[in-house]
Amino acid sequence: MDLFKVYKLWDIEPVRGLDTTLWDKDGVEYTDLYGGHAVISIGHCHPHYVKVVSEQLQRLGFYSNAVQNSLQKELAKRLGRVSGYDDYSLFLCNSGAEANENALKLASFTTGRARVLAFSKAFHGRTSGAVGVTDNPKIRSPFNANPLVSFVALNDAAAVERELESREYAAVIIEGIQGVSGIHEPTDAFLQELRRLCDRTGTLLIADEIQSGYGRTGQFYAHQHSGVHADIITSAKGMANGFPIGGVLISPNIPAEYGMLGTTFGGNHLACSAAIAVLDVIESEHLVENAARVGEVFRSGLEGSKAVKEYRGRGLMIGLELQPGYETLRDRLLFEKHFFTGAAGASVIRLLPSLTVSAETANRFIQAWNSLTN
Repeated sequence: MDLFKVYKLWDIEPVRGLDTTLWDKDGVEYTDLYGGHAVISIGHCHPHYVKVVSEQLQRLGFYSNAVQNSLQKELAKRLGRVSGYDDYSLFLCNSGAEANENALKLASFTTGRARVLAFSKAFHGRTSGAVGVTDNPKIRSPFNANPLVSFVALNDAAAVERELESREYAAVIIEGIQGVSGIHEPTDAFLQELRRLCDRTGTLLIADEIQSGYGRTGQFYAHQHSGVHADIITSAKGMANGFPIGGVLISPNIPAEYGMLGTTFGGNHLACSAAIAVLDVIESEHLVENAARVGEVFRSGLEGSKAVKEYRGRGLMIGLELQPGYETLRDRLLFEKHFFTGAAGASVIRLLPSLTVSAETANRFIQAWNSLTN
């Protein structure tokens, strides 16, 4: 049996990591500025993380949600305090797509409505409901096409208002910053108007912070730059530094009933211990502040590059739209300079490093970039 083809793979196999450094099976050293799709939030093999997860595995790795699990309660309390959403409740699951599925279902249960408004270029996951609100026909099969979902352009408040005035929408779902499509950001003014329109029409606002959350942009969640509160927030990627987990933060104004949501593996003991360890490190090492600070180092060094058509993003969620003629730059950064980066099509390089990345590492990347583009 062979593996089903999912991604085109580089002929590189990392076998060891430490902070932002990776080594492949041949001992070649790389600097990781992508973190496996923004998953590695506190660096590879952080010693505190390794200790906490290892000790938990020696005690108890898993039991179902039919019994008490104090780790879930500790995680909810810690996440509420760090995020500023301490009066919200937390539903734990296993992935970002699953978090969005449950957020959409919860919004429909709460409002009694069926329609959902999403945005052009959005990405919310690959499972049925999540891909239904994803604006990418290449990954949405005929089975997933959902006539109850409408799309409007990001930052077009007038288009949102026209849709919501029907009062048929259960929710609007929006990424804190659009990641997969190449780092496109809703303006603060747009998010504020979106909040006002949702309040006026009885529509719930879902903030998908799966990629843009957990301190990556210099705020714990990206939508918090605008001062807006969402009714439902979804998290995943950076939550547990590589251990599968997802979370849905739910407003106290949304009623909870037994049976509305459920999961077998979600919030298991290992996942919760990993997520708690991540919050330990984020707080003790002031990583949200570091993301803002080192993000400015990247911006100051790259924004004026002749290879960069547009610099987009905040903090350590960076999109570099390339000028024509630089389409091979990402491969050259990897194979000549040994930097892992991400992409959005052929024209955008994405940087999503660990929140532990240093200014020195950022400057080293900038020097490598300049050596290939000047």
